[in-house]
Amino acid sequence: MKASSMAELAALVRQRGWTLCSCESCTGGLFASKLTEVPGVSAFFKGAVVTYWTAMKIDVVHVDPAIIDRYGVISEPTAKAMAEQCALLMDCDMAVAFTGNAGPDVMEDKPAGMICTAIHVPGQTWTSTDLLTGTRQEVREQIVQRVAERSSTFLRQIW
Repeated sequence: MKASSMAELAALVRQRGWTLCSCESCTGGLFASKLTEVPGVSAFFKGAVVTYWTAMKIDVVHVDPAIIDRYGVISEPTAKAMAEQCALLMDCDMAVAFTGNAGPDVMEDKPAGMICTAIHVPGQTWTSTDLLTGTRQEVREQIVQRVAERSSTFLRQIW
């Protein structure tokens, strides 16, 4: 994973004067771990919630169970709700969320490597679905890298 992607994201969030948090399922806190390798992120990174079990998405982050019932855990609407609810929970300007199937087996009729993500900023949430290949760890690292890069791109676009 490119350390420069996290450093660039950190610089952009810091320049904006925003706070950032993450809600992670299939990544198991990897985004938070990689971000905290960048010196100085304690100035804006409030923390992460790892909601590996579905019940944690509902009970801790307050994702509406109707969204999960309708779309499944591995879905863009669930990722969107995770990001938006995490931003509310932690009182953050920006939140990223990850939910998916890192493999190796099919889950919810969704293939290994299917990861849904969301990036939330005030008034706007972007969602994406990626189908990645590799080991569980490679899939997790790829999606964290992509979301760091996408977050930086979106931040540059909205300024």
